[in-house]
Amino acid sequence: MSLHDARHRSFASDNYAGAHPEVLAAMAAANGGHQASYGHDAYTQRLVQVLRGHFGEQAEVFPVFNGTGANVVALTGMLPRWGAVVTTSTAHVHTDENGAPERIGGLKLLTVDTPDGKLTPELIDRQAWGWGNEHRAQPLAVSITQTTELGTRYTAREIRAIADHVHAHGMTLHMDGARIANAAAGLGLPLRELTTAAGVDILSLGGTKNGALNAEAVVVLDPSVAEGLTYLRKLTMQLASKMRFVSAQLLALYEDDLYLRSATHANAMAVRLRTSLEELVSRGEITGLRFSQPTEANAVFAVLAPEAADAIRERFAFYDWNSATGEVRWMTAFDTTEADVDEFVGVVRGVLGG
Repeated sequence: MSLHDARHRSFASDNYAGAHPEVLAAMAAANGGHQASYGHDAYTQRLVQVLRGHFGEQAEVFPVFNGTGANVVALTGMLPRWGAVVTTSTAHVHTDENGAPERIGGLKLLTVDTPDGKLTPELIDRQAWGWGNEHRAQPLAVSITQTTELGTRYTAREIRAIADHVHAHGMTLHMDGARIANAAAGLGLPLRELTTAAGVDILSLGGTKNGALNAEAVVVLDPSVAEGLTYLRKLTMQLASKMRFVSAQLLALYEDDLYLRSATHANAMAVRLRTSLEELVSRGEITGLRFSQPTEANAVFAVLAPEAADAIRERFAFYDWNSATGEVRWMTAFDTTEADVDEFVGVVRGVLGG
């Protein structure tokens, strides 16, 4: 029995969407009979081969339950107890994981303010210093997010520049790829070009935000940079006993092109949303709306009066990003339809059109 209206849509988060039908079908197909537990099953073994096809034969694959778990396992495996991670002040590992990297991983985050959620070699240097100083946590890793929390994306060239800079300092590079599919779709590049070929050492590979139910993975791209992930995954309560159901979801996404189709669609809906609203602004049909970040994936960041945002929220849920400035975030998902977008635009027009 369903407890909600399945027709309901929001623009709050791609996490609000359900699981993709093909993912659910893959889980059902993996059911029945017995399979070995804790990753010694046919689905997990197949997933390793599929992801090596994306990232290279050297890749090591560790399916986990969620993105926070993936980040904690990855970063803990990369660093000694005295290590620190340079990241942006808006990074998910800093703002939305309730101190898990620091509390569970025992590491320190060194944050940098950025205008667009992206690090550069120059910005990294604001915190990448003090090696050998016993009074300072040692900056030994950098974590970037693809796409960023502000909806922006790194190009392969930008990632390579960061990787070269990081490695020259003897540091390692982690990528939080919760929405890497959206970046790959927007840039028209294979996953390998944004990760292994660009110098990323370890990846938190996303699934949940792109149609999975509870499936992410840590993908070690350079096995020399991380140790003990086999033990850390269990230690951090991220080892699934019936792992075949986690792996089956990721197989559904990455064995063919479902990850790309879903992300491409979500991106297109965000572009439709922004373009439609920009046209209304340009024609003078709505006022009091401006955009605060480029729309490069499936997020639209805008600024409007709080009372207008509250009025729109009477029909569609979405989040305030910065209540002090009136900045909000509108997100699309794999199941957002053109009709959903057009209805949302109509509500915005009704509120801001006088």
